[in-house]
Amino acid sequence: MFYNHIKDYEDPKRKYEEEVLVMDDTDEVYKLVLHNDDVHTFDYVIDSLIEICNHTLEQAEQCTLLVHFKGKCTVKTGSLDLLKPMHEKLLSRELTSEIV
Repeated sequence: MFYNHIKDYEDPKRKYEEEVLVMDDTDEVYKLVLHNDDVHTFDYVIDSLIEICNHTLEQAEQCTLLVHFKGKCTVKTGSLDLLKPMHEKLLSRELTSEIV
């Protein structure tokens, strides 16, 4: 009833088109997992994730909290070629990570 006098209101059921990347069955997906330690500060881990894994500040903060409270967190997924340099850089900063 309220919308009767408005000509150009948007249909709430309108469909959104979204580009979706589909991976082949042959593509292998690996996970870069960061583990908790009792040495590094939250800020150090957050800065490392931003610099190494190209996280946004929000992503880095969320991952750091998950690592702290859950003991580990997948910080990146992708091919082995993508993850291996990130893993090595995390290790060079004395952070504990693994690729699974």
